[in-house]
Amino acid sequence: MMPLNVLVTDDSAVMRAMIVKTLRMSGLHLGEIAHASNGVEALEVLDAVWIDLVLVDINMPVMDGLELLTQIARRPYAGALRTIVVSTEGSDPRLAAVRAFGAAFVRKPFSPELLRDVVLRITGVAA
Repeated sequence: MMPLNVLVTDDSAVMRAMIVKTLRMSGLHLGEIAHASNGVEALEVLDAVWIDLVLVDINMPVMDGLELLTQIARRPYAGALRTIVVSTEGSDPRLAAVRAFGAAFVRKPFSPELLRDVVLRITGVAA
C-alpha cells in the first residue's frame, strides 16, 4: 500500500501536533505530513503537492473550514481527497454542511482511538 500524504489544518499548533501524534500511533503507513493554520495555507499545500487525506478544523481565521471545503470541491483533485473535519463545532446547520461535502466528522476533544478509527474507515485501510 502506498503511504498516505496528510494535511493537518488547524489554527492551533497544539491541536495539529496532537492530531499528528495520533496519526503516527494509528499504524497507518504515512508519507508526508503537511501543516496549515488556515484554509488559505491549506489550499496552497493542496495545489502544490499530492495529499490523500486532509484533516480540517471549521473555526479558523483567514479562511474557515467550510470555505476550505467549498474551495476543495472546485479543484480537480477533489474526488481523490478524503476529508475529516475535526472541530468543536456543534451546530446542526454547520454539521449538515460538512456532511454535504462528504467529509467525516470528529468532535473535539477526541480520543486517539476514535480519530484512528475514522481515518481507517474513510481511507479504506484495515488496522
